[in-house]
Amino acid sequence: MTVPSSTLPSGDSIPTVGLGTWDIAGETVEESVRAALDAGYSHIDTAEGYMNETEIGGVLADYDREDVFLTSKVLPSNLAYESVIEACEASLNRLGTDYLDLYLIHWPNPAISLRETLNGMARLHERGLVRNVGVSNFSAYQLSAAQHVSEVPIAVNQIEFHPWFQRPDLVEYCRETDTVIEAAAPLARTGVFEDDTIGELAQKYDTSPAQVALRWAIEKDVVVLPKSSSAEHVRENLTVLDWELDEEDHRRLDGIDRDQPCYDTGARDWSDDVYGISQ
Repeated sequence: MTVPSSTLPSGDSIPTVGLGTWDIAGETVEESVRAALDAGYSHIDTAEGYMNETEIGGVLADYDREDVFLTSKVLPSNLAYESVIEACEASLNRLGTDYLDLYLIHWPNPAISLRETLNGMARLHERGLVRNVGVSNFSAYQLSAAQHVSEVPIAVNQIEFHPWFQRPDLVEYCRETDTVIEAAAPLARTGVFEDDTIGELAQKYDTSPAQVALRWAIEKDVVVLPKSSSAEHVRENLTVLDWELDEEDHRRLDGIDRDQPCYDTGARDWSDDVYGISQ
């Protein structure tokens, strides 16, 4: 199966459907990544904060590296110039690869200069360790600041995006600045499975609620990164490319926005491993 893609400022292609690996590790993430690659995925998303890069690297060793678009992210605690470089080198070592297709600032950290961080990213890009640079969980204001100080184009903003949290102003700004949007938690961490409209459409199209939510995002030219610990669900998520929503049904999903995030809320425990900022 050929997975459609979006084009980054560098000219590189980023597959529209990728495998997210948040909150899965050990044999579970190994099985998930292997199932994805065997099913036809060519896009794997991880982060140093996920603490599963070593397992993912072990699986990738059995595949052709050039066939996989690989993303990792640097923790907010590692955004100083030297720390960015050291963190990237450590991720590369754990993943068993010479380069990342995309390296993201996982979360903004107001305690460290954004210019300093992006200078580190530019150095990684110059050395060929990182082919594309992006951000994650950035507001339009933060993204604008990054774009103004970065020597390398900001290719991607990976954000929480799903039918219950559609973020029109942020999406519009990304579109205006040719920043590819990636949907982290495109299923609201299974929250949207409880939505009546999504359930009705799943029955209509003889598919699952997950497929409906993913298809809706793809039709908005958003790169989706569903994660699953089930090899069956990993394979199923790729079948979202086999069908389309009617225009009226797509608009129905546009109308269920609740402005309701499942993780990108104002109150965050910054000492958590995913953030890495101790209090």
